[in-house]
Amino acid sequence: MAAYKVEICGVNTAKLPILKESEKEELFAKIKQGDMAARETYIKGNLRLVLSVIKRFSNHNENVDDLFQIGCIGLIKSIDNFNPDMGVKFSTYAVPMIIGEIRSLRDTAYKAIHAKEILTRTASTEPTLEDIAKETGIPKEDIVFALDAIQSPLSLYDPVYTDGGDALYVMDQISDKKNKEEKWIEELSLGDAMD
Repeated sequence: MAAYKVEICGVNTAKLPILKESEKEELFAKIKQGDMAARETYIKGNLRLVLSVIKRFSNHNENVDDLFQIGCIGLIKSIDNFNPDMGVKFSTYAVPMIIGEIRSLRDTAYKAIHAKEILTRTASTEPTLEDIAKETGIPKEDIVFALDAIQSPLSLYDPVYTDGGDALYVMDQISDKKNKEEKWIEELSLGDAMD
């Protein structure tokens, strides 16, 4: 029987460890003593929890890789703040933390979009990132990250324009400043001259 596998953010889910309760307790005791290797093992052992949470958001247009990364931040915060003496299972504590982290990101993105709409209506020019950050009180970097995370990835072969004839694709609109045609010609000419 083939193992069910999903590749997300470079992580092969079929190879993720499944921790037993006794292993979790032992690892958590080591984590509280500052053992970073135990922390890493505990994180890897709970990545399936992040995957199960982001499935709830998969019907939206968000980038799954970005949601996974945000969910991992929520997982790490859960590990750092979890108190096993409270008599609650780790997953019970972690799931709301992971969901909260993802919702926080979405809220930031939607606040930025709303602020952009307001600024566009009140100003005669397109608002800049600085304008949006000032309006929302959210740092520019957080806005960029949040807006990027809610966008679905675009294929290089997606059509941008078609008038009934040949379509113009995203790939046709991307320029490569490093490998321009002039540089190739120059390198070929230089190579011929040296020969």
